[in-house]
Amino acid sequence: MLAQEIVCGTSPTSHVPCEQMPAPTWSEARQLAFDCAIPLASASVPLADAIGYVLATDVTAYQDLPHYASSAMDGWAIHGGGPWEITTPGLPLSPGQASVIATGGLVPEGAGAVLRKESGQVLDAGYGLQLSLKPDAKPGETLPGRHIRPAGEEARAGNVLVPAGTLLNPAHIALAAVAGHDELQVQRKPRVAVVLTGSEVVTSGQPAAGQVRDTFGPQLGAVISQLGGIPGSQQRIGDSYEEWLSALGGPPGAERSDVTITTGGTGKSGTDHFRAAVAALGGHLLLDGVAMRPGHPAVLAGLPDGRFVIGLPGNPLAAMMALMTIGEPLLAALQNQPFRTAGHLTSGADVAPSPGRTQLIPCTFVHGLAFPASHTGPGMMRGLAWADGFMAVPPGGVEAGQPVPVMPLPWTSAWTRTWTSAGSQAQATIDFPNPAGRYAPWHG
Repeated sequence: MLAQEIVCGTSPTSHVPCEQMPAPTWSEARQLAFDCAIPLASASVPLADAIGYVLATDVTAYQDLPHYASSAMDGWAIHGGGPWEITTPGLPLSPGQASVIATGGLVPEGAGAVLRKESGQVLDAGYGLQLSLKPDAKPGETLPGRHIRPAGEEARAGNVLVPAGTLLNPAHIALAAVAGHDELQVQRKPRVAVVLTGSEVVTSGQPAAGQVRDTFGPQLGAVISQLGGIPGSQQRIGDSYEEWLSALGGPPGAERSDVTITTGGTGKSGTDHFRAAVAALGGHLLLDGVAMRPGHPAVLAGLPDGRFVIGLPGNPLAAMMALMTIGEPLLAALQNQPFRTAGHLTSGADVAPSPGRTQLIPCTFVHGLAFPASHTGPGMMRGLAWADGFMAVPPGGVEAGQPVPVMPLPWTSAWTRTWTSAGSQAQATIDFPNPAGRYAPWHG
């Protein structure tokens, strides 16, 4: 959902045509992508479907937990100090009476304690069964309240059991069920459709000369999930304007996405139709190009129906860097998550300057150092495949031993989140693993 009309600028009041403005820096582009969206409305979902979502409203206890006094042991509910006459289970007890009770059973009216079966013995007294303490019973077995779980021991009616902002796990769901909830109000996740373009792209086997293998289709859905989105439809089109227009308009009868990601077609040649298709649909560009490499021709647009369109470059590494620059903060904003700032690690190598643009370089994290990977050209994936994150090297470059901004990749162990309640806003922290298996703190 669009927060406001921000057209290619870094200010809410900026309406300067994109082509007349310099491309925003990497950090400006990330902030702009975050600021242009407002959180999606929350939704009520069944308990079993709520795992992995962020809770939008507190889960409270409808009644005391437990809501009745229950036995903590198998044995007998007793009234008084004994011996006791055995009576029918479930009936109120008079002084000197006892009745069989199981763990979790309702403690009958009049019972002051539960005598566990290991501590009691039942004998035929001639006029009926009689319960008494065993000679070796532990002291205090008949004290008032012994082996009874009182009502409200776990929570009182109205207590907050799970606060809003919690990332729900199975234990939270079990607790909500115990409290009597059937559905939970959660922050909705954005549904993300994908449009894969390029008539030269093949989806299986070894590509012939002039063809390229599809690197987006098999993995984009997983990355979308790791960024908190819900993968939607995936459509393949050629390079014609008509195909672009139809794809961005949405398949007839399909569930509407919140975000559409396109691959390729973000250049400015006669065969690149992203901008023309967006304009024909009444949309406008929010961001057109970023001063970074790879991924400079990344584009972000808004459509009249509230959808966002992220245009990724056609080269695989460039596309992934563009997705982390624009897509990650946009999806975070739509989920009411905080803006993820870059941390800093010490650079393990010199990186030469690249005037006017940030260099995004896949890297590995070793003992608090960030080492740039090899094989990191815009069309390469080998370096990214073994990386922990990427360095955002400023235009002036960086020398070994100097701090450098870094971001983890969403499929690595460095991409961890600790959720705490802060009103309706979830707070996130990130840790970096070192080779010893311990975690070094992320320093923002």
